[in-house]
Amino acid sequence: MSTESTDRSVAAHPAKGSEKLPRAALPALATAVFVTSLTETLPAGVLPAMSGSLGVGESAAGQTVTVYAVGTALTAVPLTAATARWRRKQLLLTAMAAFAVANTVTAVSSAYPLTLASRFVAGVAAGLAWALLAGYARRLAPARLQGKAVAVAMVGVPLALCLGVPAGTYVGRVLGWRVAFLLVTGLTLVLLGWITAAVPDRAGQRSRERLPMPRALTTPGVVPVLFVTFTVVLAHTVVYAYVAAFLTHIGMGRSTDLFLLVFGTASLVSIWFTGAHVDRRLRALTLGSLLLVGIAAAVLAAPARTGALVHLAALLWGLGWGGVPTLLQTAAADAAGAAADTVQAMLVTLWNAAMAAGGVIGGILLGTLGAPSVPASVLLFLLPGLITVVGARVHGFPAERPGTAGRSGP
Repeated sequence: MSTESTDRSVAAHPAKGSEKLPRAALPALATAVFVTSLTETLPAGVLPAMSGSLGVGESAAGQTVTVYAVGTALTAVPLTAATARWRRKQLLLTAMAAFAVANTVTAVSSAYPLTLASRFVAGVAAGLAWALLAGYARRLAPARLQGKAVAVAMVGVPLALCLGVPAGTYVGRVLGWRVAFLLVTGLTLVLLGWITAAVPDRAGQRSRERLPMPRALTTPGVVPVLFVTFTVVLAHTVVYAYVAAFLTHIGMGRSTDLFLLVFGTASLVSIWFTGAHVDRRLRALTLGSLLLVGIAAAVLAAPARTGALVHLAALLWGLGWGGVPTLLQTAAADAAGAAADTVQAMLVTLWNAAMAAGGVIGGILLGTLGAPSVPASVLLFLLPGLITVVGARVHGFPAERPGTAGRSGP
């Protein structure tokens, strides 16, 4: 029997004693997610110093975030297809090594074009990593715990937002923004050793097992999940990208840090709760998450706002949003089956396209209709996604996940 077929047999029928989550491997994958998310968002926390050092305006320095997203969106699908046969561990190590190189170049570069190029490379590595990590986490876990495995891996996202970015911002202010990027490189080098020592390998896909993108899109449930991904991320980004401007408009600009702290802490609670229940209640959790985000937006859009209500909205928003990456990636992998890697790459592409669109739309709304229109628009963008989840009860967001029927909870 080939190594590849052995991998698949083990994944489908874990040996006795392996019906638990891999305690060393999944935190390593979560750290990889943390590095990916922190690399994306760190420029936002050090933007003034970065722009001054590179000799460009803050708006130009902000394009280091945009070019990262562009690199991810443009390359996730083709790179995932090109590397489909690679061993998963080799591919993850390659992606993380690319992060180490890109962040090091960003830290030492004094030329704006070189900085943009390094950020584009980091975005390319992110597209590869995001398309890989959820599926990798699932394949390391028994069927009844696959959703929880994804949740553990995805905890790196809220940790990066509520801990990584503030810490990086502080380091940038005290020691300089270049040191902040070099510290991310140092963490990545440690992670490379951790992955090498603790993460089990898995085979890639054989050619006959891979479905081309058009066929993957015809798999029942795939299109609804991708549509919900685009609409929900669009709705979230419209507000998140301009939350500081919105809070300043309503006279709470000095509370931005507290608002984001409440949001980040609630997101951690959300992903913990999602991880505990996603394997049995994917549909209910998805509906609940979208409703919480919608209620939070309605509170922010209401004419009569108090400080307490605004921070309540941050709490509800975090509780709704924190588990969304886990829910959508789990739903996509369940619906895709053998085409999981291809569909995950499409999900990553749509996710980044939605972020870019949300930034543009939010900016237009802010400049033309004013700050109150930003949270109000969330309800408009969120509604089609909510309707789609309600309708996709058989494929996409079923009440019972495939492979978990009749199984007891963890």
